[in-house]
Amino acid sequence: MHTPGVYKTKQRERIWEYLCAHRDTHVDAEAIVEHLRRQGTAVGKSTVYRTLDRLVAEGVLRRFYLEEGMSACYQLIPEDGRCREHFHLKCLCCGRLLHMECGLWEEVQAHIYKEHRFLIDHTKTVFYGLCEGCSQKQEEAER
Repeated sequence: MHTPGVYKTKQRERIWEYLCAHRDTHVDAEAIVEHLRRQGTAVGKSTVYRTLDRLVAEGVLRRFYLEEGMSACYQLIPEDGRCREHFHLKCLCCGRLLHMECGLWEEVQAHIYKEHRFLIDHTKTVFYGLCEGCSQKQEEAER
């Protein structure tokens, strides 16, 4: 993965390192600030937000919103672009966020555009429900 050109300061390098270390998870700016401060790197929230904004603009970081009024989450986009356009599933019980790559939903999305001329924003499309583990626990509790 290429290192974006904005990483000239120690803080920005540490933010980039954190994102690379957490590339398979969704992180928010608060988690980055807390981690860096625990590691002894003094960093302000504004520096983190500016850096995240630059990475989004460069196309190497994806920003999306899970709930109205909540902070954005971020995830590095793999070089193959695989995380660029898919939906997410959020478990209402444990809070897990899952990637949903499914040809059926791609067909639904294509239908919506073709028939209704409406483009779906993947960064704001999250399906809520229960993950497999939580739904099994709920079923066991109901027995």
